[in-house]
Amino acid sequence: MTSAPRAKKPVQPLKPLRPLVKNPRLGISVAAGAALALVGGVALWSPAGIASAAPDRTPRAAAGFTAVAAGDIAEQCTASDSDCEHPKTAALVKKINPAFVMTMGDNQYDDARLKDFKKYYDKTWGAFKSKTHPVAGNHETYDPDGELAGYKDYFGSIAYPKGKSYYSYDQDNWHFIALDSNSLDRAQTDWLKADLAANSKKCVAAYWHHPLFSSGEHGNDPVSRPLWKLLYDAKAELVLNGHDHHYERFAPQDPNGKADKNGIVELLGGMGGANPYKIEEVQPNSEKRLTKAFGVVKLNFTDTGFSWDLVGTDEKTKDSSPTYQCH
Repeated sequence: MTSAPRAKKPVQPLKPLRPLVKNPRLGISVAAGAALALVGGVALWSPAGIASAAPDRTPRAAAGFTAVAAGDIAEQCTASDSDCEHPKTAALVKKINPAFVMTMGDNQYDDARLKDFKKYYDKTWGAFKSKTHPVAGNHETYDPDGELAGYKDYFGSIAYPKGKSYYSYDQDNWHFIALDSNSLDRAQTDWLKADLAANSKKCVAAYWHHPLFSSGEHGNDPVSRPLWKLLYDAKAELVLNGHDHHYERFAPQDPNGKADKNGIVELLGGMGGANPYKIEEVQPNSEKRLTKAFGVVKLNFTDTGFSWDLVGTDEKTKDSSPTYQCH
C-alpha cells in the first residue's frame, strides 16, 4: 500500500548566502564528495558521512545549545572499582555542562530497584538529576516491587511531568519527545499524534529505548515502527535510542529502512556504562559503529540544524556526525 504524502511544514523565509549546490539533508554544499559551508565568513570542510571516514575534527558553527545523551548506564559498581564506567561517563557530563541530559533507558541495572538507583545511579549521574529528561528501558520493568516502580520513585515528576511515562518539552526552536517503548499502546500513539499536531517548533527530536534499526546483538526491533511512521510524516529530524550496548549512527532513512535524504537520522547511544555488546549484522544505512567505546554523545543544536560528537571516557572525540539541517 502506498503511504500518504508527508505533511508539509510552513515555508521558511529564504536565507542569504546559500550554496549554489547543496545536499538538502546536510547543512553543507557538495563538491567532489566533500562538503563546504560558509559560516560567519569562515569556510568549514568535512568529509561525507561514510562508515570508513575518519572523524571530522573541523570546528563547527557555535551551537544554540548543547545537550548530552546516553543510554544503558549504571551497572552495580562504584568509582572504587577500576572497571566501573558510569562514574567516568558522569565525569564527562559534568565537564561538558550541557543545557540538559537525555537518557535512553536502562538507567539502572539489573532490576532498577529504588535502592539500587540510590546506591549507584544517584552517586554519579544523579548529580544532573534536576536537568535530566529520562525514559525507561526494559530493565526498569524488572523491578520486583512493580514495573517501573523504582524508576518512578527515583525520578518522580521529572520522568512523569504529566502523570505519564512519556512527555515532551521545548528548547529554543526544538521540540523533544520522550517515549516509553516498553508499552506502545494506543493511548501513547494517540498522544504522540496530538503532540506532533500541536507542535509549533521547526525541529523535532524523539527518543526511547528500543531502536527500530540496530547492527547489535538485539538487532532491529519493529515495536517502534509506528512511532517512526508518525515522526516521519511529521518531518521529524532525529531519533535517539539505547538497548544495544554500542554506538551507531545511520544516514537519513524512512520507517522501512530505505535511504531517504529527507528521512530521519537515527543515533544509537547505548554506551553509557553497561557491558558492551558485539556488532552482529550491519544494517543498511549504518554509517558508523563502535563498541567498547564508553562515553556520551554531545549534541549541538542550532535553530536550523544539529550535529554531534561521541566523546569517550578518555575525553577524546571518537566520532563526529555530519551537520544536518532541519526539514
